[in-house]
Amino acid sequence: MTDFIVRVARPEDLKVLLAFEQGIISAERPMDPTLAEDPISYYDISELIRSEEAEVIVVEYKTEIIASGYAKIKKALPYLNHEFYSYLGFMYTHPNFRGKGVNKLIVDKLRSWSVSKGLKEIRLTVYDDNNAALKAYEKVGFKKHIIEMRLTDFDDN
Repeated sequence: MTDFIVRVARPEDLKVLLAFEQGIISAERPMDPTLAEDPISYYDISELIRSEEAEVIVVEYKTEIIASGYAKIKKALPYLNHEFYSYLGFMYTHPNFRGKGVNKLIVDKLRSWSVSKGLKEIRLTVYDDNNAALKAYEKVGFKKHIIEMRLTDFDDN
């Protein structure tokens, strides 16, 4: 499929993007028992679209938006060897288009934007149980870096 158009998101895309966000939440809910009850929202997509510190990308196929992602400039922790980095999020591809290179199109576009902002580090987070996402990110060059662990079942003894 070569008829993909990668472009910057516009305010009029918001309805579709809000539906994508709910698709992400639905997919991740079984992997995260700490998520609050619905309705919830992860992102302020409208603000991300307007922000100079972020870039929201969509992919169209035959005039239909089929994927999304964003890069956002974040301040690094003071002990790291870079002051700022690009954080990727809101990575969604419609199920009918998964495995067709769409994620790579998004990552490449967000990588270019990040480089244009002078950033040399790109990070994202993904659930350890999300094997499909892990495989997709590794396929475009990401490497596992750190695993966050949690402890919830303990007593005061």
